[in-house]
Amino acid sequence: MPRSRPKRGSTASAPRARGGKGGAKARRWQTLGLFVTLLAVAALVGSLAWGAWEHFRAPAAPAPAPAAAESARRPAAPAGRVRVQVLNATPTKGLARVATTVLRDRGFDVVETGNAPRGTPPTSVVLDRVGNLEAAREAASALGIAHVETRRDPSLLLDVTVVLGMDWKAPAGQ
Repeated sequence: MPRSRPKRGSTASAPRARGGKGGAKARRWQTLGLFVTLLAVAALVGSLAWGAWEHFRAPAAPAPAPAAAESARRPAAPAGRVRVQVLNATPTKGLARVATTVLRDRGFDVVETGNAPRGTPPTSVVLDRVGNLEAAREAASALGIAHVETRRDPSLLLDVTVVLGMDWKAPAGQ
C-alpha cells in the first residue's frame, strides 16, 4: 500500500520536544562517544610514537664498573631472592643482628632472626632448606662459615638457615 504524502500545513515533520530520536540528549551521547574514541586514538598514537622514540634513540652510556678493590672485598650478590633465617646459638646478645646486617649488605633477604633452640651444636653451620646448595654456600661465604649442610624442610618458607655458634666472628668492618 503506497504511503500518502502529508497535506500542506501539516505539522508531521516538526521535531519532537523530548526523548525522541535525534534529540539533544542523543547528540550529547554521540559527542561524548566521539570524544572518548578520539582520546583513545591519541593515547595509542602517543604510545606508538614513544615506543619508536625509545627504540631508535641512542643507548645511554653504561654505568662505570665498580672499583676493583670494592669487588674483590665483597662477594657477588646471590642470584635471585634468597630468603634467610639467622639463629644465634650463643649467649652473646646481638650476634644475629650483626650477621643480618652482613647478609643484607651482600644482597640476601633475611626474613627471620632469633635464638637457636636449646641443644643446638655450638659450632656455626649454614643449612640448605630447599635443595639450593649454591645459595647456602654463598651465604656461608658471606659470613665466613666453613660448614654447610643440606637439611630440607618444606614446612619452612625460606631457603637457608644460618646457625651462629661460638666460633663465629663478624667480618672486619662490621
